[in-house]
Amino acid sequence: MNTRAFTLALVIAIAAMFMVHTYIEDQKSSLIRDYGVPSTVVIAKMDIKELELIDDSKITTKTVPQNFLSPGHFKNMKALQNTVATVPILKGEQITKPRVTYPGAKTGLSRQVSVGKRAMSININAEHGVSKLIKPGDRVDLLAAIDYTAGRKDKQETKTVLQDVLVLSTGYNMTNSIPIYGMKTPKVIRKMNASIYTQYNTVTLELSPFDVQKIVYLKTFANARPYLSLRNNSDKEQVDLGATKIFDLLGNNVERQEAKRFFADKYKRKK
Repeated sequence: MNTRAFTLALVIAIAAMFMVHTYIEDQKSSLIRDYGVPSTVVIAKMDIKELELIDDSKITTKTVPQNFLSPGHFKNMKALQNTVATVPILKGEQITKPRVTYPGAKTGLSRQVSVGKRAMSININAEHGVSKLIKPGDRVDLLAAIDYTAGRKDKQETKTVLQDVLVLSTGYNMTNSIPIYGMKTPKVIRKMNASIYTQYNTVTLELSPFDVQKIVYLKTFANARPYLSLRNNSDKEQVDLGATKIFDLLGNNVERQEAKRFFADKYKRKK
C-alpha cells in the first residue's frame, strides 16, 4: 500500500470537508445576516374555524427566520391553552395574538349574530325551557298557547310559531364561552357538573326581524309565554303543522262532533 498516496488522499478529503463546512457556515451566516436568527413560532396544523377552541391537535411549532415572524406571534403552544380563534385561521398560518382570545362575555354577542338576523331574549323556566338543559349553539322550536277570544275554549289553540331557531346564549353564557370548569389539565376535560350551566332565566335566540315582531306581539297582546322544544342540530326539516285545539285531544270523530255541538250551543245561549 502506498502510504504517501493514502496520506495525500486523506489530507485532500479533510481539506474538502473543511471547505464544504466553511461554505455551509458562510451561507448560514449570510442567511442570518439577510433574514435574521431562526426562531420557533406556533402555526396552525389544520384549518381552524372562527370561535373554535384551540388545542394541541390543531397547532404545531416551526422554525423560521426572525424577519419572517408575524407581529404578536406565539413561541410555544402552552401560551395558547384555552384560547379561541376570533377569525378563521388557515393551515400553515402563524397564530398571532390579535387572532385569539379567551372565551367569555367580554368577547361580545353582536359579532355572533348573522347578517340580516336579530338577537332577542325570552324568559324561561325549567318547564318552558327543557329543564334548562338548552345550551348555546342548540336549535329549538318555539310554541305558544294562544287564547285570542278571552276564554272561549273551542277557539283556544296551541301553535308552533317558529322552527329550527339558533340559540345564541343562555343567560350570560354565549356560543364562544367554552366551558373549562372541571379541567384538571389543560389538555383533558374531566367530568363536568351540568348544574354549572343551568343557572339562567333567559335564552337569547337568533331571529329574522319579522320573527322578532311575532314574539313581541305574542308576549304583549296574546299574553302567551313561549315554550321551547329542543331539536337535533342536524335536523333542518320544517314540519307543516296546524294548530292544536281541544277537539284534537278527543279520541274519535263522534266525541269531536259532540264537543263542537256543546260549545256551539253554550256560546249561542250566552248570546
